[in-house]
Amino acid sequence: MSADPTQVLAFETDCHIFDGCGFPGPGLHSFLFEPLWGEPGLTSVYFNKPMLLALLGSIIIVGFFWAAFAKPKVVPGKLQMIAEAGYDFVRNGIVYQTLGRKEGEKYVPLMVSLFFFVWILNVWSIIPVAQFPVTSIIAYPMILALGVYILWMSVTFKRHGFVGGLKNLTGYDKTLGGVLPLIMVIEFFSNVLVRPFTHAVRLFANMFAGHTLLLLFTIASWYLLNGIGIAYAGVSFVMVIVMTAFELFIQAVQAYVFVLLACSFIQGAVAEHH
Repeated sequence: MSADPTQVLAFETDCHIFDGCGFPGPGLHSFLFEPLWGEPGLTSVYFNKPMLLALLGSIIIVGFFWAAFAKPKVVPGKLQMIAEAGYDFVRNGIVYQTLGRKEGEKYVPLMVSLFFFVWILNVWSIIPVAQFPVTSIIAYPMILALGVYILWMSVTFKRHGFVGGLKNLTGYDKTLGGVLPLIMVIEFFSNVLVRPFTHAVRLFANMFAGHTLLLLFTIASWYLLNGIGIAYAGVSFVMVIVMTAFELFIQAVQAYVFVLLACSFIQGAVAEHH
């Protein structure tokens, strides 16, 4: 779990209910980490646990697909079969379904990479020792969403030109008559400002909330492990198991939704304006 001094103290001092110590509930402090190297600050360089997990996630994804496809076989082995299944799921189930085969083919490598990178950053939450979803820190979803946003804007103006791109982003349609200016303002605000924000926040908020709930029930299981509280500790531990299984599902769904939205943005960029 996160290196929260309050939680660490509760475990190290064997603090339980009826011992006179308060419940060390999770909070924003559960998402703050001491640097593994360097010192935090606006002008300093440092390296902490979420950065390490993001780096390890990148290495694992690259290593996995490299090992699976370095020497591909007509009759695939187990590793190649798993990699192909994952690749085909993103390509056929997300990219082709949203963009079509012809338009979407060029975006498949990016979307496959994005899907598995987001997924592994999420899944660290339930991996022993790691036990932290990197995407629960808003900076990581923001950077990923910014990359999608830059691609989206680039494709929009490259495909339609400057004037056509603005029409595409503002939903220009002269048949709307007098309400056209209002619609254009709303569409511009929604597309240019709101979409990239919600794209990042949707992923962040789900992982933040999920990790907080896991922390809550895990800490409660230990805290209640005393006297008559043992029965409640058992219930809390069952909830830890249930929430872990639920988080497994949510982690995959959020990676899917993130990539699906990225594809839908690009689909809107390449759509012909009428």
